[in-house]
Amino acid sequence: MPNSRFLIIVPAWNEEAALSMLFPELAEVSIPHDVVVVDDGSTDRTSEVAKAHGVTVLTLPVNLGVGGAMRAGYRWALRNGYGFSIQVDADGQHRPCDIAPVVEKVFAGELDLCIGARFAGVGEYRAGGLRRGVMALLAWLISGITGTRLTDTTSGFKAANLRAMRVFAQDFPMEYLGDTVEALIIGHKAGLRIGQVPVEMRERQAGSASHAPWRSAVFLVRALLAVFVALTRQATKAEGE
Repeated sequence: MPNSRFLIIVPAWNEEAALSMLFPELAEVSIPHDVVVVDDGSTDRTSEVAKAHGVTVLTLPVNLGVGGAMRAGYRWALRNGYGFSIQVDADGQHRPCDIAPVVEKVFAGELDLCIGARFAGVGEYRAGGLRRGVMALLAWLISGITGTRLTDTTSGFKAANLRAMRVFAQDFPMEYLGDTVEALIIGHKAGLRIGQVPVEMRERQAGSASHAPWRSAVFLVRALLAVFVALTRQATKAEGE
């Protein structure tokens, strides 16, 4: 099958400890694949750890955020002849054993973009009360916009085919939350077929994330702004494969 090469894209910012645990798991993924780590301006040994595991590394000179890292990853994938990709977070929350079910419908040609979704009946992942409410509101809003029932619009665990990668290599938002909710609207406006499959998420495997209550309010404001920006963007046309 032309353009059947499969790439795992790992955006990483100061994740040297988590990557050491992630790479052995990625090596066990049964689907033939390559891995590229996009070092998003890290100040630790992220690049060195990845290279020590024999992984290709793209090093960004400054921190651009997940959106900027993923745009670089998609462009690298296209330039190197990959037809499919999946984003896997460096912190270990995405289980490599779930890669196969997330990419299945994309490989089969049923979807252009498939989300590995929390809150879809699998696993015991829980978000804080206010933050969970914000996520539910976003899921309802994006589901209405796209006409597809989605339960987890802030998941970064996404598989893409060639059509989707071409859209995102050209027009993948770099602002906060743009890589999730805004990207879904951009994909919908480009004519991508979007869906989800339930997956089990883990807590991050190393490091720590901030969950201060006030951040949930900031999260909501930024998320709604991302939705508004996405709705006002000029649509990018998805090219055929």
